[in-house]
Amino acid sequence: MDALSSDVVRLAWGAVAAHRLRSALTMLGILIGIASVILLTSIGEGARLFILSEFTQFGTNLLSVNPGKTMTTGQPGALAGTFRHLTLGDVDAVRRIPGVLGVVPLVFGTARVEAGEHSRSVFVYGVNSEVPDVWKFRIGQGRFLPPGDPRRGAALAVIGPTLKRELFGEDNALGQHVRVGGRRFLVIGVMAPKGQFLGIDIDDAAYIPVASAQAIFDRTGLWEIDVTFAPLMEDSVVEGIRRVLIERHDGEEDFTITTQTDALSVMDRVLGVVSLAVGAIGAISLVVGAIGILTMMWISVNERTAEIGLAKAVGATSMQILALHLTEAALLSLAGGVLGLATGFGIATVLRWSIPGLPVHTPVRYVVAALAVSLLVGLASGALPAWRASRLDPVRALRAE
Repeated sequence: MDALSSDVVRLAWGAVAAHRLRSALTMLGILIGIASVILLTSIGEGARLFILSEFTQFGTNLLSVNPGKTMTTGQPGALAGTFRHLTLGDVDAVRRIPGVLGVVPLVFGTARVEAGEHSRSVFVYGVNSEVPDVWKFRIGQGRFLPPGDPRRGAALAVIGPTLKRELFGEDNALGQHVRVGGRRFLVIGVMAPKGQFLGIDIDDAAYIPVASAQAIFDRTGLWEIDVTFAPLMEDSVVEGIRRVLIERHDGEEDFTITTQTDALSVMDRVLGVVSLAVGAIGAISLVVGAIGILTMMWISVNERTAEIGLAKAVGATSMQILALHLTEAALLSLAGGVLGLATGFGIATVLRWSIPGLPVHTPVRYVVAALAVSLLVGLASGALPAWRASRLDPVRALRAE
């Protein structure tokens, strides 16, 4: 049986190799389909892993509360008159909820930071002393903002390593003064390098007390409240925050709570739509390839009618003829799939080298699925010509010569 199987494969490969150009053109559709699916799904999967790593670098038990809600009492919150800012009083109330580990009030904006003759326009974060614990940041030199009443804006600042390098070079920044938005601050710390978050250089920033940022940016409310919670208590903490803030906001839910699970599920839905589009593109190419295999195999049967008749006359069974032609179709599609994988990996490698920031990752399951799909396409498209060849009458087939 093994010898018979190897003979079938050898004969099928000989038939494919005998018409190299026709076989290559037939495989082209499968090649393009598999290559496009592999390349685009690799980029999509790489983007998913990149976004996941970006969010989880701040920890997995973090949620944010933002002012405003899309709909409140059936109308947009701002138009309904129910929009109100988040306040430092809200921060105090949230801090008392069971399961809450840390809370950071945030006021955010861009301002010019000056030191001597050097100045730079950067992101300025108005925060409190809990940033290192809540945001998973580390101090490189000195210390972070000290604990205290967040309503009193001490003239203290912590700067990122990029900003420190731009303003002070190799000199020690601790104990130096900078001007942020025209106000004078004493530098008490330099953050450890953190890198980028969704393309934003976190290291090129300054951190000052939240009350000072409110004065600089002329804001009475907070941009956001970030909260860390105890493991396995996400649902209870979210419900606690919702209940407490609704009570403080006169019964209106005029705020939005976003957990990392929510953010990642949104991204998964977006990437799911992209994956469907990629699958549609690949399916079109695979259909074209399947039609090519069907056409070639049909022509092959017509050209080899006498050969099939002779084979059956000397004892070949219908099942052997069927297996031979199905093997030819499978070899064509599988070869196209392998070449498609090689093409997709090659393009992905070139993109990774030429664009280092482009996330490209190909899971093993996609490779296996691509090969399986290419093989199934070949078998499906070659089934009808193979069945036709197996049903030929040997006498009539020999007369066709």
